[in-house]
Amino acid sequence: MKQAILKKGVVYPQSTPAPNASNGNILVKIASSCISAGTEMSGVKSSGTNIIQRALKQPENVKKVLDAIKSDGLKKTFTKVKSKLDGGSALGYSASGVIIDLGTGVEGFKVGDEVAIAGVGYANHAEYAEVPKNLVVKKPKGITFNEASSVALGAIAMQGTRRAALTLGESCVVVGAGILGLLTLQMLKASGIRVCVLDLDEGRLNIANELGAEMTLNPSRDNSVSDVVNWAGGRGVDCVIFTAATSSSGPLSDAFKMCRIKGTVILVGVSGMEINRADIYKKELDFKVSTSYGPGRYDVEYEEKGHDYPYAYVRWTEQRNMQEYLRLIDIQAIKLDRLIDATYKIDNVTNAYESLKIETQRPLMVILTYGEPEIFEQTDINRRIDITSYVEKSASNKIIKFALVGAGSFATGMHLPNIKELSDRFKLHAVCNRSGHKATSVAELFGAKYATTNIDDVLGDAEIELVLIATRHDSHGELVLKALEAGKHVFVEKPLATTQEQLDKIKHFYHDGIEGKPILFVGFNRRFSKYAQEINKFTQKRINPLFATYRMNAGHAPSDSWIHDDGGRIVGEGCHIIDLMNFITGSKLESLTVQSLTPVNSNFSSSDNKSIALKYVDGSVCVVNYFSVGNKGFAKENLEVHFDGKTIVMDDYISLRGYGVKLKEIKTASSEKGQKEELIFLYDSLSGKNPHWPIEYSDLIQTTEATFISVADKG
Repeated sequence: MKQAILKKGVVYPQSTPAPNASNGNILVKIASSCISAGTEMSGVKSSGTNIIQRALKQPENVKKVLDAIKSDGLKKTFTKVKSKLDGGSALGYSASGVIIDLGTGVEGFKVGDEVAIAGVGYANHAEYAEVPKNLVVKKPKGITFNEASSVALGAIAMQGTRRAALTLGESCVVVGAGILGLLTLQMLKASGIRVCVLDLDEGRLNIANELGAEMTLNPSRDNSVSDVVNWAGGRGVDCVIFTAATSSSGPLSDAFKMCRIKGTVILVGVSGMEINRADIYKKELDFKVSTSYGPGRYDVEYEEKGHDYPYAYVRWTEQRNMQEYLRLIDIQAIKLDRLIDATYKIDNVTNAYESLKIETQRPLMVILTYGEPEIFEQTDINRRIDITSYVEKSASNKIIKFALVGAGSFATGMHLPNIKELSDRFKLHAVCNRSGHKATSVAELFGAKYATTNIDDVLGDAEIELVLIATRHDSHGELVLKALEAGKHVFVEKPLATTQEQLDKIKHFYHDGIEGKPILFVGFNRRFSKYAQEINKFTQKRINPLFATYRMNAGHAPSDSWIHDDGGRIVGEGCHIIDLMNFITGSKLESLTVQSLTPVNSNFSSSDNKSIALKYVDGSVCVVNYFSVGNKGFAKENLEVHFDGKTIVMDDYISLRGYGVKLKEIKTASSEKGQKEELIFLYDSLSGKNPHWPIEYSDLIQTTEATFISVADKG
């Protein structure tokens, strides 16, 4: 499919694989999409500046990069940043089209419905879009696809209007006669509000007059504050809705001065935020921010998981705002004919964005079109793109061709750079990802043959020997089983599975043994680190059982973070440490006990604050203290191992010391947790150099089931 991609200040039409309709989502064939001249163009301008200028404007991102260098090293951090910059970014968040497929769990819609859609990362400028059901509304038959494609902008304007809470006959100033300002004007007029509009562009003020503004002012020509106060009978207006975008604080200060005592200013757009207390104190003004499309925005439970708010308690959600906006267009309470200045076909998207860079006579609303929407059979949709720059290289030794499934930040920032350094062993053959753009950019950057959004392309490819699964945790179990049943070796990032049911299906696959079946490897990388390997040299030779304590200062994660889902942090990260304990003891687990923290409020959870005691058959005892209540400035991980009058201490995978034992004392500049080394061990098993699996099958099962017990035991 064709999709608008931003690279270094220029927007291009790029071919990317089309998405699928996953659980709770809807697949839409796009007819029209609306370019946001404000939000999107600020991103375009930023993309065109050099990296130093961008760093000066975004110091918080510089800190993230410096922290990443400290933890991951300069080379991997550079690769990660380069991947993000070179890969480009998808644009768009407001569109319309026809439903061509529904994911499981979607009700209230059917294939063939004409709809409008919204959401950054969902309603992209592309021929197809996969959108969560709460960001989709049906299009009235009486309006066009072009009109409906402005739905996100309409919902933003509507939420700002609702935040003002004005009543019949009150007065309001709208600052900025861009798209949002002119939509806000029409909504206010439909509500019986007197409206004055301010803008520096005379052409836009003329449109505001045509749309019913009672008065228009140009701050470069008029004395706006005194004129507004005079218009409002000398007392000031009831409300100012600020829809303009400026870095100056002056216009916002004027907005405060225009208000009556106990008036309100609503910030919908962007403003400098140097607020003069004198502007607001004596009049006891209310200053409110309006958040995007309305209640539900930025709420994962609402947008991604499809949980609606009760109608009786939240009358106007973002979806209901979207629907009402379309209704107002349908009854002609909102008119867009004077706002839509230009339409471009998606193939001419570069020209569309260039037109918005012109300082004079810049168009208000620009629409991209994609041809008449049709309902295709799913087999007719292209979900695979071949990479033209792909080069087949010959090698003297066996090269393992693999497919990456899930091109997230860890896979692209850690695994692929490591594999690139092991090009004499591995070759990336395909990238499969939910986002076709991401799959394509990663495939191009790391030299894959093709990009796809269809897992069956990978599983049916005879050239692929290994599938590297790095998707969200909840999909691991199902994807592992599919790949194994397709005869592929599997490297799955931890965890192996998130439920016992998923794990039992994998166990059934190997119920008659592992002989002659694909290798299953889980990314329990700690045991492969130089630190763990050095420790193991001595724990293997011990006479008596060992005692080990491991500290995982995991750091606090907000309660609504996805990492608490599907088994949470113990299943998703604590598994690393349980596997490491299995490795250094070399014994089978006999019993497990858990004690959990009991927080006094909801800021912290007992689920990621646990002390897990592992008792092994050989008599060893290992204690894992996994907690989120610690300080992030303190080292994350620490291991102490005690046996036979000897002690070994490993600190955060940057140093290793022995007491009473002459080991190789190791120090590294950054944490080296074995991510590269695990690949070498895996290659040796896949190539036949090592007849055994990198991690025994029984250890994979033992570790995974131990995490399930740890989570179930509330301690």
